[in-house]
Amino acid sequence: MANRNSEAVLQNIDWMLVLLYLVLVTMGWFNIYAAVYNEEYKSIFDTSQSYGMQLVWILTSLFIAFAILVIDGEFFPKFAYILYGAFIFLLVVVIFAGVEVKGSKSWIGVGGFRIQPAEFAKFATNLAIAKYLSNINIKFEKLSTKLIAAALFAVPALIIILQNETGSALVYASFILVLYREGLSGNILVLGLVMVLLFIAALLVDEGILSIILAVFAGCSFFFVRFKLNNALTVGGILLASVAFVYTVDYAFVNVLEPHQKKRINVLLGKEVDLKGAGYNVNQSMIAIGSGGLIGKGYLNGTQTKYNYVPEQSTDFIFCTVGEEWGFLGSTIVLGLFVLLLLRLIFLAERQRSTFSRIYGYGLASIIFFHLAINIGMTIGLAPVVGIPLPFFSYGGSSLWSFTILTFIFVRLDAYRFQILR
Repeated sequence: MANRNSEAVLQNIDWMLVLLYLVLVTMGWFNIYAAVYNEEYKSIFDTSQSYGMQLVWILTSLFIAFAILVIDGEFFPKFAYILYGAFIFLLVVVIFAGVEVKGSKSWIGVGGFRIQPAEFAKFATNLAIAKYLSNINIKFEKLSTKLIAAALFAVPALIIILQNETGSALVYASFILVLYREGLSGNILVLGLVMVLLFIAALLVDEGILSIILAVFAGCSFFFVRFKLNNALTVGGILLASVAFVYTVDYAFVNVLEPHQKKRINVLLGKEVDLKGAGYNVNQSMIAIGSGGLIGKGYLNGTQTKYNYVPEQSTDFIFCTVGEEWGFLGSTIVLGLFVLLLLRLIFLAERQRSTFSRIYGYGLASIIFFHLAINIGMTIGLAPVVGIPLPFFSYGGSSLWSFTILTFIFVRLDAYRFQILR
């Protein structure tokens, strides 16, 4: 019976998704080698170097992937809440007993290695959201359903913020896209966009002047709507909420954010020029990418890479190695592979017979999309530096293991799609 089950899984595996995973992981490995290339250590298999250790992470990831594929497909929906609770507990433990790395207390020491639970909590959160929303008694139209679903990803995000790991916490906002697919009003997304724009405006314009501008806009709105008491109350309420938000942003920026965080935001918005401090990483990354031109300088020939001009080049800024050595064409190919991966995930999610599997698939696609957009945005100066790795490319065991688990759980669910799952 077990052999038949294994054969059925192998027959139903989406090998295109597996192939995309293997291609991206392999390309990431070679780019990590290029990012830290040293003529004294020429062997790509040297485990004393980061690229050698990345090979170890890749091999262990393949073992993890195989282990997931032989697990019964019903395991994931049945144990979704248990896994979620276990990782919430682990995230809390990290706050008190974690290892501090670069100001972030989000790591647990295991022997000679460090593991970041915040990375693994993503798949547990994805499972929990899929489990909750796929319950036959759940009606997404209810406000309580939306609030509970939002709380499922807000709770781990808030705990991670307490670990001073803002970048990892921001990733959990990607689950809003999952809620949108399940029926969340587009007005919520528009509201979110407006809040982002208002947040940026609050940092660029004096709050008093911005409040006056908002009041003028509110007054002008009556040219487009009838002046009725209900309309006036609505516009007035929006105006008051907007002004309050503006002053909240200013207060939080001054009193809550750390000095280095303020510096990064000011540099990103052009309020400060600090090419030797907070803006150094991004500036060097942009120089590296720009110097690659159309076809790049060639593999292992990146000057910015060889002389370590870009800090964290094998982790958060790995994409600048692609830009410098492979050029615009190579960067386009890499981005094209990620887009193909996202499109494949969406296609597979839509063909699922199980609501649970569909929601999980969209969660996976949303997480990868968010990582991709923010990471590349960091390297070209369009997003603040928040320490988000590029999926499958950036050096690190926790990141690669996390994305491997996320991906192959969906591969297993998709292979199990002919069975009935809630």
